[in-house]
Amino acid sequence: MGFCCLLIRWCCKSCSCDNDKRSSSSSDSPPRPEPAPERPQPPPIPQLTPPAPPKEKPRPRPSSGSSQIGAVLEKPYVDIKSIYDLERELGRGQFGITYLCTDRSTGIKYACKSISKLKLVTQEDIEDVKTEILILQHLSGQPNIVEFKGAYEDRQNLHLVMELCSGGELFDRIIAKGSFSELEAARVIRQIVNIVHVCHSMGVLHRDLKPENFLLATRDEDSPLKATDFGLSVFIEEGRQYREFAGSPYYMAPEIIKGRYGKEIDVWSAGVMAYIILTGVPPFWAETQTGIFEAILDYDLDLESSPWPYISSSAKDLVRKMLTKDPKRRITASQALEHPWLLAGARGASDKPLDSAVLIRMKQFRAMNKLKKLAMKVIAESFSEEDLKGLKQIFNNMDTDRSGGISSDELKAGLARLGSKLPEPEIKQLMEAADVDKNGIIDYVEFITAVMHHHKLDREEHLFKSFQFFDKEGKGFITRDELKQVMSEYGMGDDATIDEVIDDVDTDKNGTIDYEEFVAMMRKGIAGS
Repeated sequence: MGFCCLLIRWCCKSCSCDNDKRSSSSSDSPPRPEPAPERPQPPPIPQLTPPAPPKEKPRPRPSSGSSQIGAVLEKPYVDIKSIYDLERELGRGQFGITYLCTDRSTGIKYACKSISKLKLVTQEDIEDVKTEILILQHLSGQPNIVEFKGAYEDRQNLHLVMELCSGGELFDRIIAKGSFSELEAARVIRQIVNIVHVCHSMGVLHRDLKPENFLLATRDEDSPLKATDFGLSVFIEEGRQYREFAGSPYYMAPEIIKGRYGKEIDVWSAGVMAYIILTGVPPFWAETQTGIFEAILDYDLDLESSPWPYISSSAKDLVRKMLTKDPKRRITASQALEHPWLLAGARGASDKPLDSAVLIRMKQFRAMNKLKKLAMKVIAESFSEEDLKGLKQIFNNMDTDRSGGISSDELKAGLARLGSKLPEPEIKQLMEAADVDKNGIIDYVEFITAVMHHHKLDREEHLFKSFQFFDKEGKGFITRDELKQVMSEYGMGDDATIDEVIDDVDTDKNGTIDYEEFVAMMRKGIAGS
């Protein structure tokens, strides 16, 4: 399949790095266009536009209020240049600039998206950015999602530091190749569909899937694909129909234009990309936004014009199912991954399964000492509904019998749906580690505890509250008796376990665990997790 110059013109960057909710959405639904007299032929596609611990050991207390607390992150201001060297500009958008940056302590290079706070005019703008950060944190650890490293705020800007994807945009790679086989197309489209599946499995609706938001991790021929820019994304709320106008015109599902939609819109957007990859033109086009919406709503899907006669019937079948206008009849991402055409595209790929973020975190939890597990449970119990968005959806996806707990069989099936293939002994180990109260079921709080992302441990008030739970007498340190008392309530109070915990955490070997030692234990090993 050849790609004509029309595709090259269309693929030029219309928004390099900063197309987010504040620039891509509107509260007003678009007007329904008047019907066109006839369907035109496609012309060239236009461009549319943490503090250091004290040396002494006073009784710990949470940080006091300060005028230097940022309005967005609600944390003290941080000088980003003290942590990273900001280097050349990678891209520029309406709300900020993305820079190449280098971690001063490790020399590792990242991408830093700096958003001007002057652009965050309303409280809704601030909440949108906070949601984007929460979603990036929530999805971190997935192999096909750009890895989030941290968020920092100073007086002028909000800085989001993420994995550097040096391979460029997906479509730039496709254009550079000039042409590619249907098998190669299937491999690319399978990755796109898998990203949709991962987002939905993790309780996230992307809402702005388009070629610019898919990057290649490296310049290697077999580089993995990475989804980026979650500025329009939201956590999926069960049973909710969304009404906000969001997305980019060519990739919008009909139900967005109609003003009532759910997660099926991401499959439609992936279907549009599949159509373009196979043909070089979008399935529904026009020279104006109103015309595009009219085509999406009223025109039939064309699978007859050239080059479709030279494309396999299996590829046509998948595209047709992904671009079904009725969302109730549209194929799901999970079903699409089982389609024969995408399975054919998977041939030759590594048989080694990629661990999901949920499995990775559960394995990390299994390896923790028992004090840290209990401390994390205390933190999980204090979370608000806002903190638990996404995680609640994953729990509900696994708790198929709606009993309020996850059995061993449900855990196995749930992890399998996330792409993990584990032998029975390893499933049993994960189950035993997460089942803190040893009743044979992982309840909601136990699940949240086991899959909690390390970013949740970064807030001092969470760590302090957890420490107080063990420091019953309020002396500023945890004694052996206090540790035994609390851990006995969870069947962990045997002498061997207590000795193991104290030996692991009590670095100054005075027989107690002070706040510094407790915080060090909680933050140990999270930098690269």
